[in-house]
This record gives sequence, C-alpha cells and structure tokens, in this order.
Amino acid sequence: QVQLVESGGGLVQAGGSLTLSCVGSGPIFSMFGVGWFRQAPGKEREFVAAVSNSWSETPSYGDSVKGRVTISRDNAKKKVALQINTLKPEDTAVYYCAATPRGVASMNLNDYRTWGQGTQVTVSS
Repeated sequence: QVQLVESGGGLVQAGGSLTLSCVGSGPIFSMFGVGWFRQAPGKEREFVAAVSNSWSETPSYGDSVKGRVTISRDNAKKKVALQINTLKPEDTAVYYCAATPRGVASMNLNDYRTWGQGTQVTVSS
C-alpha cells in the first residue's frame, strides 16, 4: 500500500515558479507510476504530468502545461517533484499527486488508485 503527501503549494505572482513535492510511503513506492493532476473550482480534474517506474520511459505532460513543467523522481527519497515555471493565473488549482500500480506514466485519471490530499496553488495576476 502506498500513501502520498503533497507540499509546496502557496500564493505566487504570475511569471513566477513553484516546485511541488509528493512524498510516498511503503516499501514498493518505486514500482508505481506517479502523476500530478490539478482541479480548479468548478472544473474537472486535469492531467498535468506523470513519471513511470522506469528511467527509460519519457515522462508525460499535459498540453496546457507542456514546456513549462518538469517532473522528476527520486526513489531513494520516495519523492516526486513537479516544477512549474512561468506561472499563469489559470494555473490556480488544487494540485494532487497520485500513484498507479501499472507503473507507467499514464495520463488517464482512472489508472490511479492512490491520491494525496492536495496542495493549493494560487497565482495572482
């Protein structure tokens, strides 16, 4: 079983950067694919980025953030980080970390079985 805890959210001015962290627990964390999703008020949860359990597989990125985000993984620390650059007001949302037992960098929300509690990111204009 895996548990996830996100941190790093906050209030940021447009154009700034932020790094979110997701720390996992459990002995098999390294076997899971890990993704980041976000949900703004009144909107559906949206895929942001994902990384697989394999160093050879390229991470996946959502179209709305491609070129502005980087996802990275440190299995020794059981941590997955999401760096977001050039933040825009439309990036304002609760950001969730999630784990999939499939182990791949899936963009499909339904593949993810374990979710963190979320961290709020607010971007001011």
